[in-house]
Amino acid sequence: MTDEVRSRIEALRQQINHHNYRYHVLDSPIISDAEYDRLMRELKALEAEHPDLVTPDSPTQRVGGEPLDRFEKLPHPAPILSLANAMDADDLQAWRERTAKLLPAGVQLAYVTEPKIDGLTVVLHYEDGLFVRGATRGNGEVGEEITANLRTISAMPLRIPVENGRPAPARLVVRGEAYIPLNRFEEFNRRQEEAGAQTFANPRNAAAGSLRQLDPTIAASRPLSLFVYSIVAADGVTLRSQWETLAYLREMGFPVSPDAAHHDSLDSVILACDAWMDRRDTLNYEVDGVVIKIDDLETQAGLGVVGKDPRGAIALKFPAREATTTLLDVGINVGRTGTLNPYAILEPVEVGGITIKHATLHNYDDIARRDIRIGDRVIVRRAGDVIPQVVGPVADARTGDERTIEPPAHCPACGEPAVQPEGEVAIYCENAACPAQLVRRVEHFVGRTAMDIEGFGSRLSELFVNKNLLHDVADIYTLQKETLLELEGFGDKSTDNLLSSIDASKERSLQRVITALGIRGVGGVIAGILASHFRSIERLAGASAEEIEGLEGLGPLTAAAIVEYFSRPYHQELVGKLRQAGVTMEEASPESEGTPQPLAGKTFVITGTLPGMSRDEAKALIETAGGKVTSSVSAKTDYLVVGDSPGGSKYTRAQSLDIPMIDEDALRAMIQSADPSGQLQLPL
Repeated sequence: MTDEVRSRIEALRQQINHHNYRYHVLDSPIISDAEYDRLMRELKALEAEHPDLVTPDSPTQRVGGEPLDRFEKLPHPAPILSLANAMDADDLQAWRERTAKLLPAGVQLAYVTEPKIDGLTVVLHYEDGLFVRGATRGNGEVGEEITANLRTISAMPLRIPVENGRPAPARLVVRGEAYIPLNRFEEFNRRQEEAGAQTFANPRNAAAGSLRQLDPTIAASRPLSLFVYSIVAADGVTLRSQWETLAYLREMGFPVSPDAAHHDSLDSVILACDAWMDRRDTLNYEVDGVVIKIDDLETQAGLGVVGKDPRGAIALKFPAREATTTLLDVGINVGRTGTLNPYAILEPVEVGGITIKHATLHNYDDIARRDIRIGDRVIVRRAGDVIPQVVGPVADARTGDERTIEPPAHCPACGEPAVQPEGEVAIYCENAACPAQLVRRVEHFVGRTAMDIEGFGSRLSELFVNKNLLHDVADIYTLQKETLLELEGFGDKSTDNLLSSIDASKERSLQRVITALGIRGVGGVIAGILASHFRSIERLAGASAEEIEGLEGLGPLTAAAIVEYFSRPYHQELVGKLRQAGVTMEEASPESEGTPQPLAGKTFVITGTLPGMSRDEAKALIETAGGKVTSSVSAKTDYLVVGDSPGGSKYTRAQSLDIPMIDEDALRAMIQSADPSGQLQLPL
C-alpha cells in the first residue's frame, strides 16, 4: 500500500463530497453525471483493492449494508415533540394571544415560517463531524434506529463540515424530514410498475416505507432526499434564533429548505401562509401546511410545552382538497387474503387538479356508520392530498331515490359465499381457488419476505395466471422451460435463471414457507413462532386452536384462522403438492436431536465474501452450532467473521472495540474443536 494510493483515495472522496454538496444542497452542479460517475468508479476500484482504507464516511458506503434482523431502539437526547395545529388565520391570532399572556408586556416577536414537508421525521447523530447513527421519531422519546438506511440518502452529509472549514462540534444531533421529490417519485413509481414491484400511493408512504426496510439496499435504490431544520443537542454551539440555526445548518453542509422565511410580525406570517396556498402545487415536494416558529430560541424554550406540543411553534394545516359529486355505484376489489374491499364509482369530478372517478369506502361497517347510499351526493377528499376517499353524504341533497348499500353475500369473482368473522369488520371470500385472489397469492408467495424467488414479480404472476399456467402457488414448481420459451420475452438465459430461482426456493426455511401460504393474520413474525414450536407443517396442520392460542403472540382470531385454513381440502391438497415438489416442510430441532451447541452464547457478525460458503450458509452454520448472528458490530459482539472485501464500517468498529476477527477456516476450526464427535454438519 503506497502513500500515493491513500492520497488519491482521499482526494477522490473530497471531490465527490464537494460535488454531492453542490448537487444536493446548493442545486448547482458543476460537472456532468458522466464525470461524477467516473470519479465514483475510480474510488470504488481503489477501495476494492485496498479494503483496509474503506471508512464509514466514504461516498461508496451509501449503497446499503447488510440486511437487519430487526430495528433496535434509540433514545433521543431530548424529546422530539409534535406541533399543535392551526386551521386558519384566526387560529394563528389566538395562538399569538395565548403566548403573549406568558411573556413580558410589549415584547415584539419575530417569526420563521418553514414548509411542513409531508415525509418521515428523522433524528441524525454526529460525533466529531461523523454521522454515527440515526432514528425515526418513534414516540418522541425513543425511535427506531435506521442508520444503515439513512446513510443511503445522498443529500445527507456522512461527515461535516462539507465546505466551510469550521470545526464540527464534538456532538451534534439534528432533526429533519426525509422525503421523495415529486418529479423523482413519478419516475420511481413508473419503474416499480414496469418491474412488477410495489407502487406507492404518495411520496410520503414511499419515503416512510423505504426508510423502514430491514434491507438497506432497498433504501439505496429509492430517490430519498432530506431537509434539516433544527438542532436537538450540540456541544459548544450557541445559537440565539431559529433563523440563525437554519443558517448554521446550511453552513455545516446540511440541506435546508430554500422556502423558509423570516418575518417581523404575525401579519407578515399570515400573508405568507396565504401565498403558500397558491404556490403549493409549484413545489417539488409534498407539503401539508406551514410551520410557524417564534424566532428567538430563548423565548421558545421559556414558553414551555403543553402535552407534547411546544407553545413556541404551531403548524398551519392546509385545508383538505374536497369536492362533491354523485356516488353512482359500489364496486368490490378482492384482496390476496380474500378481503372484499368496497370502492366508490363516482361521477367524475376534479379535486386538486386530478379527475377522480373512484375512491375508497374503507369497509361496509364504515359505510353503514356514515349512512352512505348509492345515488347520494357525496363529499370526496384527497386524503393526504393524494388518496381519494368518500368522506360522507350530503344528506340534505337526498331525493328519496337513493339506495342502501348492502354487504355482499357472495364473492363477485367466484360466487362463493362471503363471510364476516366474529369481531372483524372485514368481509372475506374464503375460496382459496378464487381467480381474483390467485394473482395476488402468487405475488405474495414469491415475494422477498416469503419464498423470495428472484425475478418472479407481479408481472410474471399475472402473465402466468392469465396463460393458465398456474392454478395455485404449487404450480410454480411445475413450470417447464419449453412452455416458458413459447412466451414473448423469454429467452434461454432468462428462463434458466428463473427456473434456477424457483428450484432454489425449495430450500427456504419452514418459517418462510408458512409465511408464503398466506394464512390470514400470519406474517413473518407469527410464522417464526409457529415454525419454532411445531417444527413441521404436519404438526401445525394437526394442532388445535387451543394449542396455537397458547403460544406467546398468538390470539384467538389468528388461531381460528390457522385451524380453518388447514381444515379446507383445497389447502390440504396444496400443501401436499408443495411437499411433492420438494419444498421444505419441516426443520430439524438441534436441541431435540442432541446436536452439539459449541457456539452457544456467542454473537457473531459477518462481513465480506467468504470463500467457501454464502452469507446465508455461514449464518445457518453458526446458528445450528448455537451461536447468534447480528447485522451490526457492538460491544456485545464476540467475533467478526471476515471474508474478502469486508465492509469498512464493521471492520473499523470491530477494531475500535478490540473484537476478535476470524476467517472462515478459523470459524470451522472453532466448531470442529468444540465438536469432536463430528455430529455438526458443516457446509462443503
